[in-house]
Amino acid sequence: MTENIVEAKELSYSYPDGHRALEKVSFSVAAGESVALAGENGAGKSTLLQHLTGCLLPSSGALRVAGLSVEKRNLPAVRRAVGMLFQNPDDQLFMPTVFEDVAFGLLNAGVPESGLEPRVMRALETVGAAHLRSRPPYRLSQGEKRAAAIAGVLALEPEVLVMDEPTSGLDPLSRRRLIGLLGTFPHAKIIATHDLDFASEVCSRAIVIHKGRVTGDGPASDIFRDAALLGRSNLEVPLSVASRRG
Repeated sequence: MTENIVEAKELSYSYPDGHRALEKVSFSVAAGESVALAGENGAGKSTLLQHLTGCLLPSSGALRVAGLSVEKRNLPAVRRAVGMLFQNPDDQLFMPTVFEDVAFGLLNAGVPESGLEPRVMRALETVGAAHLRSRPPYRLSQGEKRAAAIAGVLALEPEVLVMDEPTSGLDPLSRRRLIGLLGTFPHAKIIATHDLDFASEVCSRAIVIHKGRVTGDGPASDIFRDAALLGRSNLEVPLSVASRRG
């Protein structure tokens, strides 16, 4: 039996103003699986991602990550297991140089300074950004910033990568490089996006969320051909899929 790295059972969440953002969301993600979390803006994708990192805790239902219940007593361990890539890399990069930015999380995790260099450089080399080590993040292109942010996450060696609209702001070449890069990662990946063409290339499975509810869950190739399902969730068949259909 395949081990699930993430399990949500009837997960619900209401914001303090009473807005019901998630309603009985249930799904599981296997180790190494790549899953698109597809939905329009405001569907509940970002709220769900914040639960996976323990920034929000369920109003009801249950969520487990890496075998741990997502609750206050387990948050340090949950956050070690999950690496989060923000939608805007400028929210993630803040140190004077790329090297220091990637090293920041390692220092907070207790890695001694003597052990930083190999781990930082291994992460930067993985994303093809070793040449950026001495550059200030604010002088990088959007694609370079995205690569540096991913390196900072990879350096911490998480079991799950969680990404919020990772193609936002990328030019076509940077987007293509990101697609190629993500295909090399062995981690479980949960990628929130409304860029379904990107999702169809990167993810083998898709979960559709609409108004806080799961409206579809299955192989990405099937989900992204289902015009009726996507239409009910205010999404459209990806152009790459539509062109293959005729």
